[in-house]
Amino acid sequence: MRFGYFDHAAAAPLLPEAKEAMMPFLGDEFGNPVSLHHFGDKPRAAVEGARAQVAALVNSRPDDIVFTASASESNNLAVKGLALSRKAKGRNIVVSAIEHVSVLEKLKSLGVYGFDITEVPVDADGTVHPDKLAAAIKTDTILVSVMHANYEVGTIQKVKELAAVAHRFRIPFHSDGTAAVGRIPVDVVGLDVDAYTFPAMSVYGPKGAAALYLKRGTRLQPLIEGGFQEKNRRAGTEDVAAIAGFGSAAAVTKSRLPEWSESMTRLAQRIFKELPEKLEHIIFTGSMSSRIPGHVSVVVEFVEGEAMLLSLDDEGIAAASGSSCSAKTLKASHVLLAMGLPHTKAQSSLVLTMGKDSTDEDVSHFLDKLPPITRRLRQMSPLYARLQKGEDPYAVKPGEACEDEQEHETDER
Repeated sequence: MRFGYFDHAAAAPLLPEAKEAMMPFLGDEFGNPVSLHHFGDKPRAAVEGARAQVAALVNSRPDDIVFTASASESNNLAVKGLALSRKAKGRNIVVSAIEHVSVLEKLKSLGVYGFDITEVPVDADGTVHPDKLAAAIKTDTILVSVMHANYEVGTIQKVKELAAVAHRFRIPFHSDGTAAVGRIPVDVVGLDVDAYTFPAMSVYGPKGAAALYLKRGTRLQPLIEGGFQEKNRRAGTEDVAAIAGFGSAAAVTKSRLPEWSESMTRLAQRIFKELPEKLEHIIFTGSMSSRIPGHVSVVVEFVEGEAMLLSLDDEGIAAASGSSCSAKTLKASHVLLAMGLPHTKAQSSLVLTMGKDSTDEDVSHFLDKLPPITRRLRQMSPLYARLQKGEDPYAVKPGEACEDEQEHETDER
């Protein structure tokens, strides 16, 4: 059986160079980076060397990089840390309606501290417009957070313009760069962001390492306290092996990004062009003009996303869906709902994220297998049956509405 991996948003293979950089610190070089004796020398040098490599990837000063264990932790640290450090100035936080749950859920939990959230709407492409952001800002707004790119629909935001809006009101701006780093060039100085999140996994580094860029002078209250590591911004003994692998992966990615991006863009364009020739009743989602390389998101009407994933997996194809399903109730992606898709279409989402090693053969395999899978699944769909009868397939009949559709608001990365 041929295999094709189209789920790099969830996990990416480890670069050989990153694995090599990690190995000494999984063996003889076990020392603690903060130790003053010689066992701490090489681990400390590895952490600081990696800090410089990661900083170079996003055009940052090394001292402005804080290492964490995941992008979710970095988002939590940025959002809560910045909010708590500025609570005397106000309690309102402005975010886009399509942020990752590690931002949205943390903001909800800040309600116990008296904070409230204002969500900025997006257009049908998933774009946040600067005028909408400006209109959402209140007199007591103390933080704005808008992701750089969305891994579910691929849309890249105009972060520099959005940050300029926040700064016009003297408000710090955070951006989740998880979907952008490793796919497009990122310059945190040029973007003029105050905080920026990205994980090692985005650059084919190890799980368990991530970074938070903090512009010099940006105040932040730490979430993990007890030690002085990371310049008192994140306590705890550093995972030296993971950080070393992160640094190596960042250096390789910086040098290879142009060719990788070109290849991934070309492969995605094949799907955009060829899939409509093979399959009808599909809707591509996200911006077609401002999109991360190697990303395809499509609604395959009259088929549930989970059913497609399981059937594709039977053919050796790993993909993702913008929806998640449980035995009790269907859950549609909050991103697609915010973009205006009805629940019935939003739960038919398929997301493909290619990587540096994706090939034309992988794409051809996918294009060959999805149409017959879709035709088979549509034969079991009551919506498709209505279409075949000439009826409106999306007309809701009594007793057919999903349970409490208002609950369908988060993804589960």
